[in-house]
Amino acid sequence: MARPSADERLRRLLAIVPWVAANDGPPVADVCARFGVTEAELLADVDLLQYCGVYPFTADVLMEVRLEGDRIWIQYADWFNRPLRLTPEEALTLVASGRTLLAVPGTDPAGPLARGLSKLAAALGVDADEAIDVHLGNVPAGMLDTLRTAIAAHRRVELDYYTYGRDARTRRVIEPWDVYAAEGEWYVQAWCHAAQAERLFRLDRIRAVSVLDATFDPPAALPPRRVFSAEDAGDRIVLDLEPWARWVAGQYPMESVEELGEGRMRVSMKIAERAWLERLLLRLGPGATVIEGDPGLARAAAARVLERYTGSVNRE
Repeated sequence: MARPSADERLRRLLAIVPWVAANDGPPVADVCARFGVTEAELLADVDLLQYCGVYPFTADVLMEVRLEGDRIWIQYADWFNRPLRLTPEEALTLVASGRTLLAVPGTDPAGPLARGLSKLAAALGVDADEAIDVHLGNVPAGMLDTLRTAIAAHRRVELDYYTYGRDARTRRVIEPWDVYAAEGEWYVQAWCHAAQAERLFRLDRIRAVSVLDATFDPPAALPPRRVFSAEDAGDRIVLDLEPWARWVAGQYPMESVEELGEGRMRVSMKIAERAWLERLLLRLGPGATVIEGDPGLARAAAARVLERYTGSVNRE
């Protein structure tokens, strides 16, 4: 099984803490069974709590974890008893973040976290169930179950897949290792027979899935979960971004980011596929200036789009 990421551990810990605190010393075995962790994983997670607090990091602002025999207690720091003053934006963010924690396996849907979120949503005048929707990609019904079944049975899978980077539709035979959600999308981590290498496939780009009879032996240890890695990318581009195009630096992996003043910035990034870069430059338009790389990419892509559009209009 893959080692959980820091993000997964944090979400799990944020779900475990209120449940343990509300249940007055539950047995460690019950906590492990409820949240699907081993005793070693649980103890490693809660050990982090002794470092969680606010300045000046004295005893009254740190949580307390107590283990006696086979039971565990978590006591909130005194700091948690102080009322918070939140802006409406901060409160809404807190409601949305809390709802993602309610999706963690083992979380009590009627526990203190759920009750607190309901009160906060009521104070904001919103219906948390209707006004806030945490959505992870557009995954066809049954695809997650099909892939998870194939992973459990170590069965190969054939995909009808749209490769966004090359703007092409292909058929792939893969050996699926893991399915997980990251940054709002679902991914399957697999060995790809066409590429003869590990690959990551976004589920919303899969048109069809067929489970094959052939089986495979999964690796003893899976590579770390990721969304994009530019390690094998050979091309590099440097862009100057206008203030309204700064979102690029926060959405894609960057080699370097430099502030240019007046809200403008210079970013350097590796590029794995030319078609992906062309589409990005088309989206940015005058918001990006190519400083290093092929300055004709955007013009060439725009010309092809115009040619396709003109051709379709003429055919009509």
